[in-house]
Amino acid sequence: MKSNIQLILAALIWGCAFVAQSVSMEYIGPWTFNCVRFLIGGVTLTLLIPLLDRIRGKTERMTWKNPSLYKAGLFCGLALAAASMVQQIGIMYTTVGKAGFITALYVVIVPFLARLTGKTIKGNVWAAALIAVVGLYLLSMSGVQSLTKGDAFLLGCAFLFAVHIMIIDHFGPSVDGIRLSCMQFYIAGAICCVGMFLKEQPVFTDILAAAVPILYAGVMSCGAAYTLQITGQLHADPAVASILLSLESVFALLAGFVILHQVLSIREVTGCVLMFAAIMLAQKS
Repeated sequence: MKSNIQLILAALIWGCAFVAQSVSMEYIGPWTFNCVRFLIGGVTLTLLIPLLDRIRGKTERMTWKNPSLYKAGLFCGLALAAASMVQQIGIMYTTVGKAGFITALYVVIVPFLARLTGKTIKGNVWAAALIAVVGLYLLSMSGVQSLTKGDAFLLGCAFLFAVHIMIIDHFGPSVDGIRLSCMQFYIAGAICCVGMFLKEQPVFTDILAAAVPILYAGVMSCGAAYTLQITGQLHADPAVASILLSLESVFALLAGFVILHQVLSIREVTGCVLMFAAIMLAQKS
């Protein structure tokens, strides 16, 4: 139950973060946004780790000397940077609610990636994939026969987040979750920093203008939610974790409606319902 609550809280924070990500694009580019928010997330956890260690009770895993921590941090950071950049670019071309639901397809993708490790894909997963395709068609296709630029980016983002979940599932039990979260932020932030100077022209005043969404994304979406994901996954089945994290799509839709006043058409709502049904079916035992 504790793990489930942690994962649901992460989903809630991420769902609202879609609004912050969308609003920030009015001031700064995607590379700058992700660079700053990841570094803020890393610094936030660095400052909090001594206190969190005392609260949790120090154990042998709570150390920076574990070689597996740096390997796990590197892979998690690479996956997180790639997924977040693709997502941020995709959000520039679509609505918050739509972005949340397409991103949630990672829970359908995770079982397929698990198949590569030798696990059997059950019939309900194949059915879920077909339902998800129909849902995505209704959600994304407006009388055209191809995906929009934003939808295509978000589909790529869903795959990369699925990879991120599998990496955490692989390395999580052998390292301290909070230190792993901190490490991945610094790696992802460094990668985005390079892209920021190569692809964009960051202006300090523009960053200050986007301070509120950046701080939310840095402190809450990164520092809090990704840490909740890692610590929650330590004691939860990956399939259960995926479905709970996918609730971010519901929270994103509600946040977009309440805060940004974005409204989906009946066709798009039907697509969202089918996609969420596919997500639920894919996780059925």
